[in-house]
Amino acid sequence: MTDAPDAGPLVFLIAGENSGDLLGANLMRALKDQADETMNFAGVGGPEMSQAGLTSIFPMQDLAVMGVFEILPRLPLLLKRINETANEVERLNPSVLVTIDAPDFCFRVIKKLKSRGVNIPTVHYVAPSVWAWRPGRAKKVAQFLDHLLCLLPFEPPYFEKEGLAATFVGHPVVETSFAGVDGEAFRRHHHISPEAPLLCVLPGSRSGEVERMMGVFGETIAMLAPQFLGLRVVIPTVAHVEDRVRALSAAWSVPVVVVKGDEKAAAFRASTAALATSGTVALELAMAERPNIIAYRFNALTHKIAKVLVKTPYANLINIILGREAVPEFVQDVCTAENLSRELARLLGDEAARTAQLAAAHEALKHLGLNGPAPGSAAAKVVLNLIKKEKRP
Repeated sequence: MTDAPDAGPLVFLIAGENSGDLLGANLMRALKDQADETMNFAGVGGPEMSQAGLTSIFPMQDLAVMGVFEILPRLPLLLKRINETANEVERLNPSVLVTIDAPDFCFRVIKKLKSRGVNIPTVHYVAPSVWAWRPGRAKKVAQFLDHLLCLLPFEPPYFEKEGLAATFVGHPVVETSFAGVDGEAFRRHHHISPEAPLLCVLPGSRSGEVERMMGVFGETIAMLAPQFLGLRVVIPTVAHVEDRVRALSAAWSVPVVVVKGDEKAAAFRASTAALATSGTVALELAMAERPNIIAYRFNALTHKIAKVLVKTPYANLINIILGREAVPEFVQDVCTAENLSRELARLLGDEAARTAQLAAAHEALKHLGLNGPAPGSAAAKVVLNLIKKEKRP
């Protein structure tokens, strides 16, 4: 239970996974910078939001689950957390409720509060991908949200036509800075030769993703090793899956270095190319100017449902924005060691291919707000305006 706040607005935030945790942290810092009074925070978040001043009411990892089949075994815990969160919001009566991504959880909390007659201004950060699947969700979320913060420039009109205020604030990846990150020092520290081809492998931050992806990634490495003598692998990971990542990579055919989050940026800069599970990390690699390929495998049941619902031809946001496959991606049936190793061999061995991909990625990043206002600051402006509006008589 969170203590009652000091004088000043209370912002209750809910984040359900690592990418949302970073969004929340940037928003919290920007709110403190822009506000002319003390800002107070409560809610659910991870290490980034904790560092920014939030004490989470329970571990954020309880919510880090994806896919129909994966959710079912954890449904009792998720229902318990929904109730706990709604109860805490009602008790604290914050100035504004900011939910960040994780719509399956966050929207249930909001609906539960509405059903109790609790009327707190509600902002959701990260628009549902109505342009990719289930376009009818735009009308539905407009019924219980007050404002939507969008990461993509083409998203606001989908919601504005349903009467929901929506603001493009930019994608948080453009706030990622690799200035001063020393890849050469990383190699020296981990005893990796400057000439050695180094592949950065990113199996995901959810336990289900790690279990599904590490096998095919290991097979891919085995096929690449004879082609690239001295090949090394680095795997940046997060605490709650680190032990499993180490166990699953222990028998790989090349030397593997597993590093924690604080070394991720240096690992990116030290690498020649990357093999990544589809997600926000693909954009981080683009910011780090590291060519990559994207892979993903769903649980079989989740994939069957996705095939019916998903309308976009691409998984990687770089490709979605550009309308073409600038970054190779391999999902489900085509996510094989043969396909992955073929494309990685091209990137590892062809500088022109690496350069072409990075140029395309840079063009996509400009559409996401690169060189514009910081997304966290733009989001904070919207939240503060909503708080001020509620204060007016």
